[in-house]
Amino acid sequence: MLLFIWLYPLLSATLAVVAEYQPIEQVVISPPDSHLLDSDMSDVYRVQHALEKADIFPTVIDKFLPSFLLDAEWPSGAHAELGNTVPVEKVQDEPAIIVHQSQSPSGSSGNRDNSNVTYTITITDPDAPSRDNPKWSEFCHFIATGIKLPTSGSSITVNLSGLEDIIPYKPPGPPPKTGKHRYVFLLFAPANGTTDPLHLTKPVDRKHWGTGKQRHGVRDWAKENGLEPVAANFIYAQNEKQ
Repeated sequence: MLLFIWLYPLLSATLAVVAEYQPIEQVVISPPDSHLLDSDMSDVYRVQHALEKADIFPTVIDKFLPSFLLDAEWPSGAHAELGNTVPVEKVQDEPAIIVHQSQSPSGSSGNRDNSNVTYTITITDPDAPSRDNPKWSEFCHFIATGIKLPTSGSSITVNLSGLEDIIPYKPPGPPPKTGKHRYVFLLFAPANGTTDPLHLTKPVDRKHWGTGKQRHGVRDWAKENGLEPVAANFIYAQNEKQ
C-alpha cells in the first residue's frame, strides 16, 4: 500500500505526458500531375517539348522557341501532329502547309511582323535508312521558298505547288525493316530579317543534304543560307514490313 502511494504520482505524470502527445499526421506531397502541367503549357512550349522528346533537338536542329505554329495536311486527310504515326500511303501526295501565328510568351514575333519577309519550308529525314544505321542521314525530302505570311495574326494555308521548288517533294518511303522514321518539317526565315529576295543554294544530293557527312543536313544548309528556324512539326512513318 505504501509502495502504491509512492508510485502513484509518477504513474499519473507519465499518463499525462502520453495523453498530451498527439502523433503528427504525415503529409505526402506528390509531384504535380503531368497532364495538369501540359494544360498550362503554351502552344510553343508544347512544340519544344515534343521536339526534345523525339530527339529532334539537338540531333536535327538547335533548340529554338517557335514564332509560328506549323501544320501539314495531305489530300488523304492525314495531318502532322507533333509525332503522330501516319501510314506511308497517306503521305504520297504533296501536303498543304498551314502556318498560324503563335501565342508566344513575349507576345511578339520580332522581325516576323513583316509581310514582306520570305519564308522557306523544308522536310528532312534524320533516320535514313534507319535510326540505328543513319548512313544516309539526313535525307532531304523537300525545300521550297516564296512563302509570305500575313501580320494580322491569322493563319494561312500554302499549297506547295505555288512555291519555288529548290528540291522537289519526295514522299516518305522508308525501307522494309528499318522501324519508324521521323519526317521533320521546318519553317525558316532570314536570320537578318531582310525583305530582299532569297538566293538559296541547292544541295548537290538528297543524301546528307549534299554535305557528304553522316547526320548532317538541314542545320548546315540553313546556316549556309543565313536562315533560322521559326516553326516545326513532324510525323513518324514506317514500312509495313517490319
